[in-house]
Amino acid sequence: MTVTTEQIKALREQTGVGILDCRQALEDANGDYDLALENLRAKGLATAAKRADREASEGVVELYSHGDGRVGVMVEVNCETDFVARSKEFRTFAHEIALQIAASSPRYLRTDDIPEDVLELRRGVLREQALEEGKPEEIVDRIVDGRMEKYIQELSLLNQEYIRDDNLTVEQLLLENIAAIGENIVIRRFERWELGERNTN
Repeated sequence: MTVTTEQIKALREQTGVGILDCRQALEDANGDYDLALENLRAKGLATAAKRADREASEGVVELYSHGDGRVGVMVEVNCETDFVARSKEFRTFAHEIALQIAASSPRYLRTDDIPEDVLELRRGVLREQALEEGKPEEIVDRIVDGRMEKYIQELSLLNQEYIRDDNLTVEQLLLENIAAIGENIVIRRFERWELGERNTN
């Protein structure tokens, strides 16, 4: 199957990978765009994993205000060098993370950060709901497990579906950017405020 310039361009725009790598991925996949995308993502994840231990102390604190000042976000995103910290690609990524936080209201960065008492409290609430819905006792735990998985995904930034592409999690987006930019990138911390909200932590 012939690889077209349009395919190469679309793949480059979607992944940020170089033109030659996009062409090669499409040729290796016999022109199958989805397979080429999947292969590039897998390659990017492997490359990103190799960079994960590298020190990332440069970067940016991205500020974002949404809804005419009703929601505010501050997120620190780090990289290895000042050169990358000033690049358009890195700044765009940091902005996308701020948008994600504004839109999806995560409370924690990763799953491991969620306190056990928060999870246990939620599990108890979900169990009561399932029983009130009349679910049979023998399947309640499975129902609760499924709902807990969704709850954890919503609560943890890295586990959330990316707002612009629900086939990607934020963590996968991060790894793709590490591979494309060529440096380790770390989402260090964030805060989100909404006008009139009360602190529940």
